[in-house]
Amino acid sequence: MARRNRQVEIVTGLDIGSTGIRIAVGQVVPDERLGADVQIIGTAQVASLGIEKGTITSIEEAVSSISHVLEEVERLVGVPIEHVWVGVSSNHIIANESRGVVAVAKTDGEISYEDVDRVIEAAQTVAAPLNYEVLHVLPRGYVVDGQTGIKDPSGMTGVRLEVDAQMIYGSTPHVKNITKAIYRTGVDIDDLVLSLIATGDTVLTDRQKQLGVGLVDIGGSTTTLAVYEEGNIIHTAVIPIGSNHVTNDLALGLQTDIDVAEKIKLLYGGCLVKGMTAKDCIDLAEFGLASQAVPKKFVREIIAARVVEILEKINDELRSIDRLGLLPAGIVFTGGGAKLQDLVEVAKQVTHMNAAHGLPMGIRSATESINDLAFAAAISLVAWGSSMNLRTRGTKSKVRVPGGKQAVDKVRQLFKFLVP
Repeated sequence: MARRNRQVEIVTGLDIGSTGIRIAVGQVVPDERLGADVQIIGTAQVASLGIEKGTITSIEEAVSSISHVLEEVERLVGVPIEHVWVGVSSNHIIANESRGVVAVAKTDGEISYEDVDRVIEAAQTVAAPLNYEVLHVLPRGYVVDGQTGIKDPSGMTGVRLEVDAQMIYGSTPHVKNITKAIYRTGVDIDDLVLSLIATGDTVLTDRQKQLGVGLVDIGGSTTTLAVYEEGNIIHTAVIPIGSNHVTNDLALGLQTDIDVAEKIKLLYGGCLVKGMTAKDCIDLAEFGLASQAVPKKFVREIIAARVVEILEKINDELRSIDRLGLLPAGIVFTGGGAKLQDLVEVAKQVTHMNAAHGLPMGIRSATESINDLAFAAAISLVAWGSSMNLRTRGTKSKVRVPGGKQAVDKVRQLFKFLVP
């Protein structure tokens, strides 16, 4: 029997960060048994201009940066990029709890996928905080006629269906500025996604999510935390400290240029000072400055102080939900800032839990970026996009209902003349 031709689609993930803008392009072959076969065929990154703490501060500079990274990846993959899944992360993300209730539609009481969609929509009827848009509705559990702890009510029998959901909101000006900048490059937007949620789907296993795990993305200006338990996100938080603060501390402590401080961090940075002696020094002449010996121990003490502060902030968030030291699967780190040497060891000491790095799983790649923590979000957005496209084509209800699309559609109308 001749094999049926399978259509190959291109999915692109665009991660807009404070330090860099990263893009990943994936070739996706839909598979009825496996869901989708995803292979990353190209990645690129450029420095973020006009973006601070995940927020656009200059539309013109942001458009230039996004255009640059699009040109770079198009040159690599050889095809034009027409639409992207956009990852967002900034201080302007908040999460609230919500509850939706509906009556089961069928007379025989069987709950359909349409009923699940309706109850998720009902959870969105709660008024959003002033000047905020819905990005995601994350179902935490369903209730059927008083029976709690249900993960998927489809096919069950009942009269009353309820859902406990977590609402993820993004600042309306922030969302509109991002969509405006992207549309001005001539690229369409599939949807806006909180980067950490997409990353969690690819770097964490189902068992980790079930047992309880904290996913931490250390970016340039912010550190984002998502806590999973029983398969659901139970808490999210954005800590306004990132790897740029480590660089700033080094620049102040060493009384040197910020660019030199960044190079020292990347080449000699670490979070542990044990084993260092007075003979272990860095000669600043290596970086084009006047010859001066700087003890490596001093450099690491500066870095360790800031890293411990970030970890203590994470502990504060876990304490607020009574999970301090109580996540069996521990903490998983991702993001460019997580590449600091000995971060995992220090995290174990401060959080009193297991710690590890998290890289995308179940995705093939033709590039080395699959093993780069900084690209985890962009690659995860490709997997997220392929999964959402597959669900849209199928009959099953979406597990997550993105809401950022509403704001995206509004901006699309405003910039119709810019979209080819």
